[in-house]
Amino acid sequence: MENIKLNNGLECPVVGIGTFMLSPADAENSTREALKMGYRLVDTANAYVNERAVGRGIKDSGVAREEVFLSTKLWPSEYENPNAVDETLERLGVEYVDLLYIHQPAGNWLAGYRQLEKAYKEGKAKSIGISNFEGKYIEELKEKWEIAPQFIQVEAHPYFTQTELRKTLDKYGIKLMAWYPLGHGDKSLINEPVFTELGKKYGKSSAQIILRWHTQMGFVVIPGSKNVDHIRDNLNILDFNLTDVEMAEIAKLDKGVRYYNRTDEQLVQFAAWQPEYEK
Repeated sequence: MENIKLNNGLECPVVGIGTFMLSPADAENSTREALKMGYRLVDTANAYVNERAVGRGIKDSGVAREEVFLSTKLWPSEYENPNAVDETLERLGVEYVDLLYIHQPAGNWLAGYRQLEKAYKEGKAKSIGISNFEGKYIEELKEKWEIAPQFIQVEAHPYFTQTELRKTLDKYGIKLMAWYPLGHGDKSLINEPVFTELGKKYGKSSAQIILRWHTQMGFVVIPGSKNVDHIRDNLNILDFNLTDVEMAEIAKLDKGVRYYNRTDEQLVQFAAWQPEYEK
C-alpha cells in the first residue's frame, strides 16, 4: 500500500473502501472483505447509517484496529449535540477514529468544527477534515479554525480536478479525498480514448487508469462497491505509474464541470434531517 503524509505527520493510505449508499449488510461485507484483501482505509459517515456495520466488518476482518485508517463524518444535525463524537465512536465500536469530518457546510457548522478540534485534542480523532467545504465556505473557515484540517473530501475526477480549491489546499498542506472519483460512473468519462489506450498499455481497465491518475495527483480515492471483484480491481492499481506525458494528456480532459451541484435549499434540508441510526 502507498501512503501520503498529512500536515500533522500522520500517514493515510491512498486507496480506501467507501461505503456511501451501501446497506448495513453490504457495508459490513465490503469492509470485511476489503480489509482481508489488503485495504487499510475505510470511509463512512453518520449519514450513511452503516457505522455499526462498518465496525462489525472491521472486527470480523481479523485486521488489528491500529492497522485500519478509519474515517467518518458528523452530520449537520449533530453539530450542536455535545455527545455527537462519543455516540459516533460507540456506533463504530472504537475508542478513536483516524479521521473525523464535518459532512456539509450546513446548520451551525462552526460548532461542528469546534467539536472536531476538541476531539482532536482529546485523542478521539487522530486527524480532522471538512467535506464539501469549497469556495466561500473554506474561505470563511480558514479565518476561524484553531487547527487546520488534514483533509477535505470533495467531488474530483479528470473532468473536474478542483484547480481553484487546490491553491488553498496547497497553502495549508490539506489533502484531497475524492468522491465520484470515476465521474459517478459516467460512461463518457470511462470511455475516453486516452484511458482506453493507457489501459491497453498497462493491462488495466479504464477505471483502474483513472484511479491511478487520482493517486498520482496526490488525491486519496475511496471508491465504494458491494461487488468483491470490483473491490479487488480498485485496489489493483499500485503496480504501475503513469508517465508525466500521460498525466499531461489526461489533464487536457478537465472541463471544470461537476456532476453534483448542491443548492442552498439543500443545505437547509441537510441541517434539519436526522439520520435514523442502526440500533
